[in-house]
Amino acid sequence: MKTLSILCLAAAALSPASAQKGDPFAGRWDFTVAPQTPNAKNYPDWMEVAPKDGVPAVRIQPRSGSAFYAKQFEVKGTHLTVQWANGSTTWELDRQGEKLIGTELHAGKPFAELTGLKAPALVRKDPKAWMAPESIFNGKDLSGWEPVDPAAANHWIVQNGELVNESKGANLRTIRKFEDFKLHIEFNCPDKGNSGIFLRGRYEVQVEYEPLDANDDFHKIGSVYSMLKPSVNLPRTPGQWETYDITLVGRRLTIVRNGVKTIDNQEIAGTTGGALDSMEGEPGPFFIQGDHTGGMKYRNITVQVPKL
Repeated sequence: MKTLSILCLAAAALSPASAQKGDPFAGRWDFTVAPQTPNAKNYPDWMEVAPKDGVPAVRIQPRSGSAFYAKQFEVKGTHLTVQWANGSTTWELDRQGEKLIGTELHAGKPFAELTGLKAPALVRKDPKAWMAPESIFNGKDLSGWEPVDPAAANHWIVQNGELVNESKGANLRTIRKFEDFKLHIEFNCPDKGNSGIFLRGRYEVQVEYEPLDANDDFHKIGSVYSMLKPSVNLPRTPGQWETYDITLVGRRLTIVRNGVKTIDNQEIAGTTGGALDSMEGEPGPFFIQGDHTGGMKYRNITVQVPKL
């Protein structure tokens, strides 16, 4: 699909200069995907249309896994075609007013309807002051928490003041939702363990001690999954208690792990795989992954919100 002539057309459509003249696709888009399969639930995807290293590019974050750059795309006026998965998955998108409307095709057959909205900038000033830390896990029971999927087997228990996932099963989320915050959380990840802490239910901070060659810097412990990598790689300590102190204001994220700043006021471009929804402008819950491996433990979970 991506011949030289198409690449030139795309370059014109996706260049910074054309974006200033009303490029219909430039920027970041939050998608709701509505599968045509009976009883299937809607889920979020994300797309960014912007130059990469001076070359036009389309980046996709599907419902799970990592964000990636599509190898094939074509722009014709207000229509965008994007292909990936060796051409077996196609998005056909049209700009209609402030939305992108289209269809996802699998092997040429309609699979889902797509609705894309411009992702909010979420540019906010740091709060002048924060409220005192408030516990959101009482160390006694699961009050204030619930399984993300009520139908999934829930193996989360409270034991010795700790939130423990006995075996692979349900993800767990807070009933309460948050916008900007400071989160303190302590975790104990066993060897070969894999979990994650989702901020607003949309951005995963990775928790894992899989084999060293299993993940690159964008997917190892301390990363925002496939979006941001830590600036410092700390010693691996599986089976020991560690701390995250996480500040999120708008899209700007700071992570201090075990007292060391590893991500410093960096922008999260968009949702990560496993996000609960695509409503980036709205408050959302914290949720903890339990569907990868068991053996994870969490404790001393507190949050601070901006002082009004």
